[in-house]
Amino acid sequence: MRRRRILQSAAVTAAAALLPASVRAAAVPAGDTDYPSAHWAPASPSNYTASNRPSAYPVDFVVIHVAQETFTDTIGIFRNPAKKVSAHYVVRSGDGYVAQCVRENDIAWHAGNWDRNTRSIGIEHEGWVDQPAYFTHSMYEQSARLTANICDRYGLAKDRAHIIGHHEVPGSDHTDPGVNWDWVRYIRLVNLL
Repeated sequence: MRRRRILQSAAVTAAAALLPASVRAAAVPAGDTDYPSAHWAPASPSNYTASNRPSAYPVDFVVIHVAQETFTDTIGIFRNPAKKVSAHYVVRSGDGYVAQCVRENDIAWHAGNWDRNTRSIGIEHEGWVDQPAYFTHSMYEQSARLTANICDRYGLAKDRAHIIGHHEVPGSDHTDPGVNWDWVRYIRLVNLL
């Protein structure tokens, strides 16, 4: 029996070594995340505020971002305690892989507006606002599933009044998700999934 456990452990370790570094760093059982399909890739505790939402603050919005970075670099930024920025989730372009970086009950520093940070869940997307090729079907679909799940859990209407772009946050100087983000498609998917 002991030999079997050793062999099983070795097989799991070997299989994990074959995964890309960006996936290995984020791979944790889904039960450890708020969204069952996400994998845990924790941000530095220096980059968010511990809280007890929704008791402390209601969750009223989902804020959509485009990172202006790759998936791996975005995770790295959130892990860097000097950066003072985070989001709850990051969605990868090519396959829609979802990483959770901050627990939903905590306040991620993503919107640049304290009031909106306290009342929202932030979702970053790999890519650049001026490079629409990053906005793949897999990214839209998996992000929409995540947003639909958040809306269902917090009782939010699945509409543009509650699902907003970073550029719509009061006082924001950001342009993301940008003119290439297909809001009609995205909201349709959120309501279908």
